[in-house]
Amino acid sequence: MGSFESQLQQLAVWVLPVLFAITLHEVAHGWTAELLGDKTARRLGRITLNPIRHVDPMGTIALPLLLFFTSGMIFGWAKPVPVTWENLKRPKRDMALVAAAGPGANLLMAIAWVLLAKLATALPLSPSMTQGLVMMGFAGLQINIVLMVLNLLPLPPLDGSRIVSSLLPPGPESTYARLEPYGIFILLGLMITGILGKILIPPVLIIMRGIGHALGMF
Repeated sequence: MGSFESQLQQLAVWVLPVLFAITLHEVAHGWTAELLGDKTARRLGRITLNPIRHVDPMGTIALPLLLFFTSGMIFGWAKPVPVTWENLKRPKRDMALVAAAGPGANLLMAIAWVLLAKLATALPLSPSMTQGLVMMGFAGLQINIVLMVLNLLPLPPLDGSRIVSSLLPPGPESTYARLEPYGIFILLGLMITGILGKILIPPVLIIMRGIGHALGMF
């Protein structure tokens, strides 16, 4: 790891991409749920771009900062957007669509950040500003693809588990749902042991390279 000053500079590059990534991820869940009949998130003021409404003190601030300054990596979560599944038009199917909306938003943001980096290299900006925007663009690409792949893991309460649940018949679905209270501990265990990284890194790199190649960045 570099000096404390270089860490602060790197953190400054990551702040906006991380805030947008977690905020729009949760907004996408709430907005999709509203389209499908559930206005719970709207009533609670969660369909907003104000990141403060989505911040979880531990998952969004404390843990990411601790990890960043001790290991150089960032991992965290926002407050989940509440969804009242009974209000959905077709609850089983619609819960899968609501769950998929978050990772889908991260994919779109990853593409947008790469386009920003590409635009920065084409505009007549100062070298320092160009470098800063390019670094921020690649940070946005990385954090959004990591969040997308992570959330698609079939581990309750991640989004992937909601999609899997929608495909299961009632009996297995109920059994599968019982994992949810232990999901965060399983996830942290996978992270501490390094297994999570081995699961995430291959698909993350493939998707990042695919986006970069498609948009002519690398």
